[in-house]
Amino acid sequence: MLNLKTKLIHIALFFVMVLAAINVKAQQAPIFTNYSNSYAYANAGFAGMSEGINVLGLYRMQWAGFTDMDGNEVAPTTFLLTGDMPFRALHGGLGFSVVQDKLGFENNVNVGLGYSFHLDLGGSTLGIGVAGTLLNRSVDFSQLHPNQEGDPLLQGLGEESDMLFDFNVGLFYQVPESFYFGFSVVNVLESMSKALNDNSETSASFTTDRTFYAVAGYPFQFEDLPYLTFVPSVSVMSDIASTQFNASARVIYNNLFSLGVNYRFQESVGLMAGITIKDLTIGYSYDINTMGLPGLPGSHEIGLSYCFKLDLDRTPRDYRSVRYL
Repeated sequence: MLNLKTKLIHIALFFVMVLAAINVKAQQAPIFTNYSNSYAYANAGFAGMSEGINVLGLYRMQWAGFTDMDGNEVAPTTFLLTGDMPFRALHGGLGFSVVQDKLGFENNVNVGLGYSFHLDLGGSTLGIGVAGTLLNRSVDFSQLHPNQEGDPLLQGLGEESDMLFDFNVGLFYQVPESFYFGFSVVNVLESMSKALNDNSETSASFTTDRTFYAVAGYPFQFEDLPYLTFVPSVSVMSDIASTQFNASARVIYNNLFSLGVNYRFQESVGLMAGITIKDLTIGYSYDINTMGLPGLPGSHEIGLSYCFKLDLDRTPRDYRSVRYL
């Protein structure tokens, strides 16, 4: 058990994260309302930090049904598949991720494989991770309508694609059944492809998108209501040009049912619900837009996760992660 002073320090750090992210704006990078389930993708240091092999599938339909002026479905859709597990022989954990992100006529498929070294700090653990990624980015430029006819950046372009290599780094610190904090950088190299149009002196090129993530959470167990767990968390994501802030809170009943709400700054309010049947968890969320744009649809998100328990030597620090409930 943590002493009162340590708990107060963790709570203070949690609220510093909240206050530091007040003056931020939204961006278009892939983001999930159930962001606490996607740490294996966004933070390489998280791999293997829970008690078994965790597999997660998450599908998001943002602004479902939104079309362009030609009637084409251009709403962003994102599919995420992750897996991670502890690996004692390497003193850490392994993780993988597959992400398909579609926005209009752009399609990105990203595959990552990573390792996290776990540093035992006596009552807490720090994961230090790195992951290599391959991104296949493709855009059908023939479907775009430039503001300027004959734009030299797009002239002569059809459906173009390229493969880019990059890597991610991350730190993930957690105290079991208590405070956790993570910081990571995705696409550190910000790799650039060759020119897409060899016939143009000013042709565009594909690049990976360097993005910074900071997350924190603090599960509270009620002494008078031991069957309830309150889990507040925050997530800050930034590519420097723009920043997105999420704050959420969930209540988990008897490790079976969960209800929660997420606020995405200047964009949406999300309602979340989940149910756990043995080691299988099903979650759903719906985002209600708060941007004041008439006719803009809401966003749906559904997730499935499963934890394959491993027969590991138990220590007092082992626990069932509330992020998978």
